[in-house]
Amino acid sequence: MSNKPYEIIERPPTVLEHKTLWEAVGWGKVNIEMTEQSIANSVYCLVAISAGNVIGMGRIVGDGAMYYYIQDVAVLPEYQNMGIGKQIIEKLLNFIHDHCAGAGFVGLFASHGKDEFYEKFGFKNHSPGMTGMFLVVGD
Repeated sequence: MSNKPYEIIERPPTVLEHKTLWEAVGWGKVNIEMTEQSIANSVYCLVAISAGNVIGMGRIVGDGAMYYYIQDVAVLPEYQNMGIGKQIIEKLLNFIHDHCAGAGFVGLFASHGKDEFYEKFGFKNHSPGMTGMFLVVGD
């Protein structure tokens, strides 16, 4: 674990930064062709930087009015458990609270074993009454 200082700034990750973080946390291979447009279509993005390098990221996708999805929250393994992910989530939720005029829906898919982390922010598993479902198109 590193004790290097870091800062969280409002900007999207570059395609390479996104790919590096995505793969470092074990999410598999990223489709570079889709990444650039996906990042560009984000509602809001943050990166955590230490010594000039991106060590974490988080994005919000959705319609920017009623539906928000927290996406791609990732911190390099050597910087995990330092509160960086917590700060990223807090800043993403602050953005949503500041921009959602009424009752909004905030969703996310948590990586295996990360449920407890997100529950601290009020996220709940609503099954069996509601089920999160998704379809992967293409590869």
